[in-house]
Amino acid sequence: MATPAQWVEGARLRTLPMAAAPVIAGTAAAQAMFGARIGPALLALVVALALQVGVNYANDYSDGVRGTDDERVGPLRLTGSGAAAPHQVRLAAFACFGVAALAGAALVVLSQQWWLALVGLLAIAAAWGYTGGRKPYGYMGLGDVFVFIFFGLVATLGTTLTQAGRLNADAWVMSVSTGLFACALLMANNVRDIPGDREVGKQTLAVRLGDPRARLAFTAELLVGMLLPLLLVPHNPWVLLVYAMSPLAVGAASTVLQTPERRELIPVLKQCGFINLGVTVLYAVAVLVYQYVG
Repeated sequence: MATPAQWVEGARLRTLPMAAAPVIAGTAAAQAMFGARIGPALLALVVALALQVGVNYANDYSDGVRGTDDERVGPLRLTGSGAAAPHQVRLAAFACFGVAALAGAALVVLSQQWWLALVGLLAIAAAWGYTGGRKPYGYMGLGDVFVFIFFGLVATLGTTLTQAGRLNADAWVMSVSTGLFACALLMANNVRDIPGDREVGKQTLAVRLGDPRARLAFTAELLVGMLLPLLLVPHNPWVLLVYAMSPLAVGAASTVLQTPERRELIPVLKQCGFINLGVTVLYAVAVLVYQYVG
């Protein structure tokens, strides 16, 4: 039986900044139109966090029962390590998806954006289908595409739309930026797992690209994600505050490009989470300073 600490580790709580970041970015974009609303923002955060934890449990279960995690470099997996029974991990995933569905339903009703109910159902299906089902798209190299769409575009734009009722340039720019940071985290994770994934036939994008090009792809995602906020500087020079995160981004890229030992890539996952969170928080600060200080 898994201990509480093992369940927490299984949820990958260190990656939760990636869930909070698009909600912060989307709320700040809404505030740029003076449309931020605390209620929808909190509901969006619950949806994002529940989906993030749920997809981690779902991946833990599906990879574990397939034997993908039998030889793994990295943090504990509940199913693969035998710390928890597969049905318990699957139930934890479904419970998280249930929480996300309830919070999402409340958000749809509150915002009157009824079509987002379908988007929410697609997000839950995508969370399970990443490694679950007969043909998991994560095993075909499509995981990065879905991460970009749902943890970047959908999460950020949906947050803005449910608060302000419309979108602006800020929402679009920050949705792409935060989506690229999410992809960078996934790429670093998959670079670490290339040998094991290749052996079991898990054709992630990193496996398809090969080690050297996958590391270059990580760096490109991080670089473009950092550069995109420059598009917002002409109408809000305070956006330059986000570049306080540049040293951490440079450090993460340097580690991935120069470190052959895969175990040493594990801290990069946490760094990507904090880069994403830091950039979105500093962007939110920039919006408020510009509006109330000038």
